[in-house]
Amino acid sequence: MRSVKKAIASLFLIFPFSPSFAQSPDEFAVRKVLASQVQAWNRGNIDDFMKTYWRSDSLTFISRDGITRGYEATLHRYKKNYSDTAAMGKLFFELISLEKLSPEYYFVTGKWKLKRSSGDIGGIYTLLFRKINSGWVIVVDHTS
Repeated sequence: MRSVKKAIASLFLIFPFSPSFAQSPDEFAVRKVLASQVQAWNRGNIDDFMKTYWRSDSLTFISRDGITRGYEATLHRYKKNYSDTAAMGKLFFELISLEKLSPEYYFVTGKWKLKRSSGDIGGIYTLLFRKINSGWVIVVDHTS
């Protein structure tokens, strides 16, 4: 019995209990949005990928190329820069942090990588999610 208690105690030292083990429905929904982005991208479907963004002229996308404002302009930018599945490659996300700012906002930081035959690329992203009409959408994307 003591060895079982010691084993459990050592597990708490290695894997301490944290709130991240107990996901809220909102956190789960935000994570699901990120997963759906990866799935849509890897199917080569930019239109489905963009369904995760706020369909508004107030959407903001920031990259090393500058600032793009609005859903349609962001969609056009993606289609111009990733004109086919070879240019798109396969997308991978590594989530660094997911922070609830309020009942209406989440802030997400992570790494992205595209594996492509023409050469892999990647970087860091920060996303501001907003709950609109009971669903979570990206309202600001800063990708570098």
